[in-house]
Amino acid sequence: MLASLFARYKLILLAFTLLVGFFAWHSRSFEINASADTLISEDNRDYIQSQKINQQFSPEEFLIIVYKPKPKAGGVFSAQSLDNISRISREVSALERVKTVRSVMNVPLLSKAGGALNANLEPSEFTQNRLNLSERELKALFKDHPIYDGLLVNHEQTASGIQVLFKPDLTLQKLDANILAIQEKRLEGPLSKADKAKLKSLKQQAAPLENALRDSRNQEVEQLREIIKQYRNDADLYLGGVHVLGYQLINIIQNDLKVFGGAIGLAICILIYAIFRRFSWILITVACCASNLFITVGAFGLLGLKATVISSNFISLQLILSLAIVIHLIVQYREEAEKAAEASQKDLVLQTLKEKIAPCFFAGFTTSLGFASLLLSNIEPVSTFGLMMIIAMVVTIVCTLLLFPALLLLFPREHVTESSSIFSGVMQTAQGFCTKRSTLIMVFSIAFFAVSVFGSLRLNVENSFINYFASDTDVHKELSFIDNEFGGSTQLDIVYTPPKAANPDKNLLLRAGDVQTAHSIQKSLAEFEAMGTTLSVVNFTQLAKQLNNNKPLTEYELTAIYWTLDKNVREDLLSSYFIEPPAQLRISARIKDSTENLDRGVLLADIHKQIQAQGVAPEDYKLSGLFVLYQAMLDQLFTSQILSLGAVFLALGIAFCIIFRSLRIALITIVPNIISAIAVLGVMGWAGIPLDFMTMTIAAIAMGIAVDDTIHYTHRYLQELATHTPEEAVARSHRSVGYALIYTSLIIALGFGLLVFSDFVPGVLFGLLTGLAIIIALIADLTLLPAMLQKFVRGPTSSKA
Repeated sequence: MLASLFARYKLILLAFTLLVGFFAWHSRSFEINASADTLISEDNRDYIQSQKINQQFSPEEFLIIVYKPKPKAGGVFSAQSLDNISRISREVSALERVKTVRSVMNVPLLSKAGGALNANLEPSEFTQNRLNLSERELKALFKDHPIYDGLLVNHEQTASGIQVLFKPDLTLQKLDANILAIQEKRLEGPLSKADKAKLKSLKQQAAPLENALRDSRNQEVEQLREIIKQYRNDADLYLGGVHVLGYQLINIIQNDLKVFGGAIGLAICILIYAIFRRFSWILITVACCASNLFITVGAFGLLGLKATVISSNFISLQLILSLAIVIHLIVQYREEAEKAAEASQKDLVLQTLKEKIAPCFFAGFTTSLGFASLLLSNIEPVSTFGLMMIIAMVVTIVCTLLLFPALLLLFPREHVTESSSIFSGVMQTAQGFCTKRSTLIMVFSIAFFAVSVFGSLRLNVENSFINYFASDTDVHKELSFIDNEFGGSTQLDIVYTPPKAANPDKNLLLRAGDVQTAHSIQKSLAEFEAMGTTLSVVNFTQLAKQLNNNKPLTEYELTAIYWTLDKNVREDLLSSYFIEPPAQLRISARIKDSTENLDRGVLLADIHKQIQAQGVAPEDYKLSGLFVLYQAMLDQLFTSQILSLGAVFLALGIAFCIIFRSLRIALITIVPNIISAIAVLGVMGWAGIPLDFMTMTIAAIAMGIAVDDTIHYTHRYLQELATHTPEEAVARSHRSVGYALIYTSLIIALGFGLLVFSDFVPGVLFGLLTGLAIIIALIADLTLLPAMLQKFVRGPTSSKA
C-alpha cells in the first residue's frame, strides 16, 4: 500500500501545494485576541453576574492619558501644561468614536458655584475653561478633592489625567443584552433547544461587531499614541486602560512571533546542518514545519478559533511536534541507508516509513491525550487551547508522514558511512550507567521525584498583567505609573442593596443609614495597601457637604437635590453609582496590580470580611468586576491542573497498555512522563514562579514532549529485545534512536532558549521551562527508562508495537 501510494509522490506534492495555498489564504482570517476579557469563561455565574451589573449601571468605556510635565514646563497647573492638555483634549475629541474627554480643563468645579446644588445649576459654567483660575487656586481646588483626587490629578499633583470616554455600539449593546438574558437561564438549569439555537444565532450576529470594535480600539490606541507623541518635549505621557493592555499584549506577542520565530527557525536550520551535513535535510524540515503551520493556522481561521494570551504559544509548540517527527524520520532513514548500501532511494524511504509509522502514530496519539487533558478544564480559554493543540497534532502527524517521504523522493539517496558523533561519549556513558548502575538511577529518580513533589506543593496561584512585561520596558513603566498614581488597574465593583425598612418613607431616595453604610464600606476598603481609587455616591455627598459650608446634608436634602438636578447632569454625575428602584449603590474600586507581594485571593477574602464587619449581610452585597472574575479563574487553575494531570496519567497508562499490550511495560513507560511533568511544577514551586494563565500549560507540554521520546525508545528496545539480550537491546537502542532523542531535544531546547531575550515575561518563562522540561525528559528517557526496561522487561513480549 505504501509503495503504491508513494509511487505517485509528485501528485502528493502537487496536492500539498494546493492544500497549503488554500489554508494559507484562510490563515488571514486567524486572529490573535490578547484582550484581558478573553481569559474569562462566559458561562460561569461570576461572569453572568458581572455582565448583569454592567448592564444595570452602564459604566462607560474609557482610556486614560496621563500628562506629567517636565521641570522646564512648570507644574501640572502651569499655563503651558493647561494649554497642552486643552490641545490634546481637542485632538482626541475629533476621533470618531470618542464621546467626551474629561480633564482638569472641563470638569465642573462646583465649589465655585457660590452655593449648594440646585435645579438651575449649569455645570459647564464652572470649568477651568470658563473660570480661568490661577495655578494656586487650582492646586487648592483639586487638593484632596472627593472625586478628582487620584482620578484626574494624582495625589502629589505632579501629573494630570485625561479621561477619554467612548460612545457605545448600541446594536452590539442590544445583542449583548439579549445574549445575557439567555445566559442567565443557565443559572437555573440547562438551556432548551430553542434557547441554544437563539444564543448561537445572537453570538453569530455579535461576532463581526465585536471584531470591528476590537479593531477600532486598536486603531484608537495607535491614533492616541500619535497625538501625544508631539508633546513629549514638554512632558512624559502615558496611556492606560484595559484595552491598552490588550493592544500591548497583541503587539508584543506578534513581535515575538516574528522575531523569535525567525530566530528559532534559523537556529534550527544551523543545528540541523551541523548534525546531518546536508542542505536537503534543512529544506525538507522547513517545508514540513511550514506546511504544518500554514494548514493549522488556516484551519483555525476557518473554524473561528482565536489565539489568546494562553494559546499564543501554539506555533512554538507545533514547531516542537513537527520537528520531533522529522528528526526521528531523518535518523531512521540514515540508519537504513547505512545498513543497506545498495538499496534504492525508494526502498530506503519505504523502509523508513515501515519502521517509524507506528511509533510516530502512537506518539502523536499519546501527545494528543496530553493536550486533551486541557479539555477537562472549566476555564474556557484553556480548554480551547487543548482543542487547538489536538487539531495541530493531527495535522502534524498526517502531513509529516505524507510530505516527508514525498519530498525525500525528490533527492538522490544519501550514502551514509559510520562516523563518530560528537555525542558518542555522552551516549556511551549513559548506556554504561544504565547497564551497571540501574539501581542507583532508580533510587536517585525516586529522590528527585520526592523533591519535585515537595516543590509543587509550594506552588501559588497569581496573575499580574503588568508583570507580563519586563520591568525595564516602556510598557511596564507606563502601566506601573498609571497603576500607582491614578488609582489602580483592575476593576472591582461592590454593589450594595440596602435592606428594606419596616416602614419605608416613599419620599426618600436614600436613607442616611444606607449612605453611612456605603461610607463605612468605602472607608474600610481604603485600609488595604493594594486598593486604589474608590468612587460612589459617598464621594458626591462629601462634595455636597463641602458646598454646604462643610455641613452634612440630611437624607431629605439629598433626595431633593437629586430630583431637582437636570436629568442629564444627574445621569452624568450619578447614573454609574446609583440606580432605583430598588435602590442599589455601586462602589467602583480599582486594585493596584503592581502592589508588591500582592496575594489576590487573600485580598478578596479580606474584603469580604471587612464588608461584613460593617454589619452588611452577605445577601445584601455582591462583588463583581475583572478582579473578581480573574480571581475566580485563578482559583480554578490549581484544581484544574490536578484534575487534568491525573486524567492524562490515567489515559496514558491505558494507551500504553493498548500500544505495548503489557501492563508492566505501560507502568514503566509512564514513569518518565510523570517525573518530567511533576519536575517542572516542582521547579516552579521552589523558584517561586506562580501558576497563572500562561504557566499552567507547561506541565501538559512537558507530558507531550516526554511521551514522544518514551514511545520511540520503548518501541526500539522491544524490537531489539526480540533477538538480543536486555543489555544488548539497551546498547543498540542508545546507538540508534538514542541519537534522535538527543538531536531533537537539544535543537528544541536551544531554540526555545532564545526566548530568554524577549521582553514578554511569560514568553521567557515558557521558553526556559519548556527547555527544562525537554532536558529532564531526555535524561529520564536515556537513563531511567532503559534502566527500568532492562531490569523488569528481560524477555520477548507479545507487543507488536
